[in-house]
Amino acid sequence: MRWCGDSHPTALRGKTLATTGDLRMVRFVAALSAVLLAISIVGLGPLPVQAQERASVVKPIVPDAWQGEAHRQKPDLKGLKKIRFITDTDYPPFHYYDEVGTLTGFNIDLAQAICDVLEVECQISATNWARLISAIQVGEADAAIASIRITAEALKSADFTLRYYATPARFAARQDSDVADILPETIEGLKVGVAKNSGHEAYLKTFFPEAALATFDTSEAAQRALKEGAIDLVFADGITLAFWFNGAESGRCCEFRGGPYLDARFFGEGVGIAVEKGNRTLVRALNYALEQVHARGTYEELFLRYFPMNFF
Repeated sequence: MRWCGDSHPTALRGKTLATTGDLRMVRFVAALSAVLLAISIVGLGPLPVQAQERASVVKPIVPDAWQGEAHRQKPDLKGLKKIRFITDTDYPPFHYYDEVGTLTGFNIDLAQAICDVLEVECQISATNWARLISAIQVGEADAAIASIRITAEALKSADFTLRYYATPARFAARQDSDVADILPETIEGLKVGVAKNSGHEAYLKTFFPEAALATFDTSEAAQRALKEGAIDLVFADGITLAFWFNGAESGRCCEFRGGPYLDARFFGEGVGIAVEKGNRTLVRALNYALEQVHARGTYEELFLRYFPMNFF
């Protein structure tokens, strides 16, 4: 997911999640666990560390507004003929240019699915990350779909739809590590790499105060240190770690241990579609469409296509 207001913060972004070649390989990996992932996208409140660690089964997670049989009524779409989406281009597999120069990715396909539900024309263009919000403010686009994190700061500049995904924080260890159960007492004194000044660092200081934190400028730097054996664990965004595990840079060194950890106080409310401040009519239309995309099974299909590895 991405921060709004910062230019590609490295604490969570994990800029190059995978190379294009890695993505081709990953997308064709068959994993039954991905069935759970397809609907595992947001919404749990914070759990105590012990409860999270001792849970033997990770239950599917769906957005609060998408639970149950009741669905919101279709809003009045009179006058809505076209939605001009804008996105970024360098955050695979969410949005990027493929080998032939076509803008593609999870967010691109989701935008098209939204337009299909609303039966409107869909225009999807690209700009750089820093211009996303200003583009909708000056009327160059109607909505920004670029894995923008919903924060109090972001809400000062734009309105947002319901969250359409969020990712858990996870610990990673070398495959030959003896660390099994992740509890405050079991990692006491262990070196845990984390991006400095991040929500992940704050979470560790709160719930794992006896761990020996090793802070790095970026999550990628912490991952390299783990691969080299300089630290015992890394604590970072689950998607970033999952793609690192399956990419060439990791050398297949590492794997998840413990978790997942979902706490909005530290990791945010999730990711939403940004629209011009005050445009509640479009927000209502997009929320309805997101709900319908999920109800029709399209959301699960897209998640399976782009995220075949389970990061929960």
